[in-house]
Amino acid sequence: MDTVKTYTVEEAKRKLEAFCAYQERYHKEVIDKLQKMRMIPIAIDEIVVHLIQNNFLNEERFAKSFARGKFRYKKWGRIRIVRELKQRGLSTYIIQSALKDIDNEEYIATFEILAEKKQAEIKEKNTYKAKRKLADYLLYRGWESDLVYDKVNELYE
Repeated sequence: MDTVKTYTVEEAKRKLEAFCAYQERYHKEVIDKLQKMRMIPIAIDEIVVHLIQNNFLNEERFAKSFARGKFRYKKWGRIRIVRELKQRGLSTYIIQSALKDIDNEEYIATFEILAEKKQAEIKEKNTYKAKRKLADYLLYRGWESDLVYDKVNELYE
């Protein structure tokens, strides 16, 4: 018979401290982990409060780190970042705070480089189809449609 590991509240606190110290987490992710560990609701609340009070868990810090990382490394636009953070149940206030960390000049420069690099990769001869491919690519990555269409038209003049 399979025995399921049970944890005391103290063991669970230590385990979740390590979990949160490894990388930034958001509340729902921590709660899901505690539920998988079969912790009861009152213990979950106690552990989450402990993690917040001891600065292991901070959603604003998570959101800022997430936004910076997805922008810098995955070249996501603000729309995609907002969508992903909303899916994780973060508040509009926290999301807006995270977006403020993205420098506007760097944002536009990244967009320009990304668009030009992708255009160079598109081998489509039909201009309409090439424009569509570029626009779809940039929109999927969460860049604002006005930026995308202006740039597509500029690149295919």
